[in-house]
Amino acid sequence: MLSKQNLSARTIIGETIFMNTNKNARILIVDDEPYICELLARWITSEGHRCVVTFSAEAALEILDGQSFELVITDIMMPGMSGLDLLATIKKAHPDTAVIMVTAVDDRKTGVLALELGAFGYVIKPFEKNEVLINVSNALQRRQFTLLYRQYDRNLSEHVDRQSEHVRQGEQILLKMIAEAGRRHGETEAHLLRVGRCSSLLADALAAGWTMKQCQDISLAAALHDIGKIGIPDSILMKPGNLTHEEITIMQTHTVLAEKLLGISDSSALVMGRSVALYHHENWDGSGYPKGLTGEAIPQEARITAVCDTYDALTRKRSYRDAWTEEDALAIMVEQKGKRFEPKILDVFFDVLPAIRQLFTELHDEDWG
Repeated sequence: MLSKQNLSARTIIGETIFMNTNKNARILIVDDEPYICELLARWITSEGHRCVVTFSAEAALEILDGQSFELVITDIMMPGMSGLDLLATIKKAHPDTAVIMVTAVDDRKTGVLALELGAFGYVIKPFEKNEVLINVSNALQRRQFTLLYRQYDRNLSEHVDRQSEHVRQGEQILLKMIAEAGRRHGETEAHLLRVGRCSSLLADALAAGWTMKQCQDISLAAALHDIGKIGIPDSILMKPGNLTHEEITIMQTHTVLAEKLLGISDSSALVMGRSVALYHHENWDGSGYPKGLTGEAIPQEARITAVCDTYDALTRKRSYRDAWTEEDALAIMVEQKGKRFEPKILDVFFDVLPAIRQLFTELHDEDWG
């Protein structure tokens, strides 16, 4: 068993304690309980990653100043600087480093705050090996996505005026990246394409001042609607049964997480995507979230996406239920007219439903790996 005495001095100067010859990600583990550090490090190095451990947030910051890490796993409650304070500092000083929070207290407010501060995961003690490793894998995947997205945005800014076709191709590459990130909660590339193209078709049919470029933009923007879910813990995201009130509250943060993730771009498609991701769960009657907007205060692109996403979601199998028949799905949507959905948009949706059916027929989940 490791002790603070034989580890702390070495980890402060940045020595790698646990190492595996199958080199992969560099991960810093921060917990004031040595046996937790040892347990996490052994689990994680078994997957080929390299781990450094330390017992305080202050020591962790010293290490981070001298070395780069893809991921930090930190306890929340520690003597001195807390894990939440460490998280806030890392997001400012080391923005390319992902962070997973570990805590012995299952507190909804703390979990929401950690996610809002930028944590990529939230694990409750006592935890199981698979739960930890899944969170590590997802955090590293989300980090890679974020870095690629930033590079995409830089390239977009450089070429938007003279290489519009290359930009559009870049957006499709981004869509594939998003689809890969979304696989953990059952959203295939086909699902994203269906929602995006349905939204574009519906926007064009509305004839409410939508230009060709805007109809193209919403095709990508609507596909981004649930990108914030890559920041929701798997224990909630993949739960087969009903969510508790606390879990629902955390799940709902995916809207504001998406806004933060997409907030770095000036691309018209991604600016629209930020709006869709933030507001697609607002309801026409004001009963939605995150802001409880009513009617036309909800951006139209979000109102359009809500209709298309609901149709696709109801008619496809999910982890917690089987698919509805189209007849039953449409009946549910009609019941939500003037409540969840804007009446005019829903009416136009039914007008173009034959074209939407054809679109969905062409985009089978099975045809998209």
